[in-house]
Amino acid sequence: MTAAETPDETSAGPGGRPADAAVETIQREMTVFARRARASAGRMHPELSLVSYTLLGHLEERDGCRATDLAAHYALDKSTVSRQVSALERAGLIERRVDPDDHRVQVLHLTESGRHALDRVTERRRTAFRERLADWPEEDLTRFAAYLERYNAWPDAAPGGDEDRAAAGGTYG
Repeated sequence: MTAAETPDETSAGPGGRPADAAVETIQREMTVFARRARASAGRMHPELSLVSYTLLGHLEERDGCRATDLAAHYALDKSTVSRQVSALERAGLIERRVDPDDHRVQVLHLTESGRHALDRVTERRRTAFRERLADWPEEDLTRFAAYLERYNAWPDAAPGGDEDRAAAGGTYG
């Protein structure tokens, strides 16, 4: 079955039900999606890894946060985040600022260079998505967007799950 096809009511997956076939297809296609995202990230924005892009995007959305907050949000080891943060600092994309409410705390913020890099990469990603989805009917786009939002809103789909690890360069187990 291709990505454009849908399982019909008579097909059944390993569990014998049509829904099982659909779940198998979803799992397989999500794996392909994650692998394609990792591969295309390097081509689309060689100056930023997919992990760096994700962390910069999170810092922009939150208007800064602590490294420990990044680790908790993405369910990553603090040492992993520390290495990523150090690389982003060395590249001049983020900076540490003292938290005005607690001078013991360092908050990570995008620098102007970081903001520009994120904007450039985000625009390239939007362009790539628009090109890939250009021939999709508006109704399909709206439905697909709603399904993705619904899937990602599930409590167990919180950042740090298998999908996020795969998108960040890990593998499915």
